[in-house]
Amino acid sequence: MGELRPLAQDLTQESRALAQALRELFDGLDVSVRRYAARRIRDPGTFSRYLSGTRVPPWEVVMDLFTDLAEHRGTAATPEAIELLRGLHRAAVATGASPKHAVEVLERQLADADRVSRRSTARGDVLGDALLDRKHRIADLEVRLSQLEAEWSAERERADLLAAARPDVSELLRERDALRDEAARLAADLVTAEQRRDQAEARCELLERQLEAIERVQQTATLPVAPRNAQRLPKILVVDDQSDNLLAMSAVLSTLDQELVAVSSGREALKALLDDNDFAVIIMDVQMPDMDGYETAAHIKRRPRTRDVPIIFLTAMGADPEHSARGYAAGAVDYIGKPFDPWVLRAKVAVFTGIHLERRWADR
Repeated sequence: MGELRPLAQDLTQESRALAQALRELFDGLDVSVRRYAARRIRDPGTFSRYLSGTRVPPWEVVMDLFTDLAEHRGTAATPEAIELLRGLHRAAVATGASPKHAVEVLERQLADADRVSRRSTARGDVLGDALLDRKHRIADLEVRLSQLEAEWSAERERADLLAAARPDVSELLRERDALRDEAARLAADLVTAEQRRDQAEARCELLERQLEAIERVQQTATLPVAPRNAQRLPKILVVDDQSDNLLAMSAVLSTLDQELVAVSSGREALKALLDDNDFAVIIMDVQMPDMDGYETAAHIKRRPRTRDVPIIFLTAMGADPEHSARGYAAGAVDYIGKPFDPWVLRAKVAVFTGIHLERRWADR
């Protein structure tokens, strides 16, 4: 793995263009594949496949190459060069995605959600133990205060002597109040940890269903939506202020045989939901003028007739914890960064369509 492999045969035009551009960046580093992979703590075989075009790398791998090349040469890449690579990468992902790649993406998301669930559970156990300890200490103080008050009432005639000899009640009261405040804070933290655990468990369940949808596609010709039973399929609402993104989404989801309602703003999305409530899922951009995705989601969740429609945020802002946490807080069920894997998106939409059909059948 020390030297570059030649470009793979039978590559799509988009994958070949991306691989050639990555090789040009890598050549500028004057380092072997194995050494660079060790520098970035990556598998050299996988990195070699990125450079030969047989695998499309995650976008962060491309940005790492830009960063390392800038450090090596002493000059940063131009915004035009980064945007050119972004376009090549987006095109390669759109044409070179596969069920196997989608499974890898979903399994990585499932691992992240499972890790959050386990950490939240452990955090909840710690908080629960701490809260129980504080409650026991408060109860002990309450008993001691009650005993002192009883003594004070029973021996009022000896009040002066008791006042001089007994412990400082005000100090005990302050200690009790401080413990009560701490117990209230721990209780709030415990509720938050339990909510995060429940949310992570729900995401794990959805991701497992999405993985099952991807695995089924390897045995059939098309991605299954759900047992249709001759039912009319629900619609999909796509919200993005960029017309080319709406066209791309329509092309990716056209194989699901569902009607797509494409709008370019949050206000149009709210109007579409007023006109028709038979939507299986909403796929929404975050960065939009006037009303961004978070604000639009808040309006949707406040309406009784639309609060249960699942929302998937699809954004170029990236899926880092800060942005994704804000997305989940706004009521989203998923948060996907661009460029996205078409197989992953179709699997997620298929699962929510199946859930919608199951709910519709149960309401009959």
